[in-house]
Amino acid sequence: MFNLEGHVALVTGGNGGIGLAYARGLVKSGAAVALWGRNTEKNQTAVDELKSLGGNVHAFVCDVTDEAMVKQVFADTLAHFGKVDSCFANAGGGGEPGRLHETDSENWNRVMDMNVTSVVHTFRPVIAHLIERKAPGKLLVTSSIAALMGMGFQASYSTTKAAVVGLIRALAVELGANGITANAILPGYIESDLTAAAPKAFKEGSKRRVAGGRLGTSEDMEGIAVFLASRHSNYMTGQTIAIDGGHSIFPL
Repeated sequence: MFNLEGHVALVTGGNGGIGLAYARGLVKSGAAVALWGRNTEKNQTAVDELKSLGGNVHAFVCDVTDEAMVKQVFADTLAHFGKVDSCFANAGGGGEPGRLHETDSENWNRVMDMNVTSVVHTFRPVIAHLIERKAPGKLLVTSSIAALMGMGFQASYSTTKAAVVGLIRALAVELGANGITANAILPGYIESDLTAAAPKAFKEGSKRRVAGGRLGTSEDMEGIAVFLASRHSNYMTGQTIAIDGGHSIFPL
């Protein structure tokens, strides 16, 4: 049912964590995947893993906060794969924890660049490419359940994750006539190499608020990537999809 043969997906931050989980699901369903990541060694490790699954995968070194680099690497991606059908703007990060009035603008701006401006940098050439091809396409962004819930001591992170939801809704309206859909994926706590260093108390607190009584794993993120890249989600746009085991709705 979810056969993605002939489909080319771009995944930023695809060399680890949730991004690599997306890529893993996409490859298992037959899609070719372009991975963008800053770390050459991690890129190669991810490519080796995905190729072991039979995937057509290539990694590109890219810092998505650098607009000029994004433009060049997107051109390189097209030169290698010939097209892009879906784009998962997944790269991002958190800020230094602290109460808003005790943090500075340097930290705030850095998180905005990582989690919001970088998404704009990434989507611009993808949108132009899809419109030029007169092809339907899929724009996806990794937000967070922090966009829905109060997350104290991380105002910058929460703000950015809500901001990209607003961006997705605007793009859904703006690009609908072009056959381009835009949706946001809102993970809860997902166990991965990137979250391994989270404090034990934070993990336990998250686990207590999950209806199923367990934290998410990278495998839990594979299916949503496949569905949103596939034709079966063509009538879904401007939506937020929480993959969180019920964390965001669990009663206090």
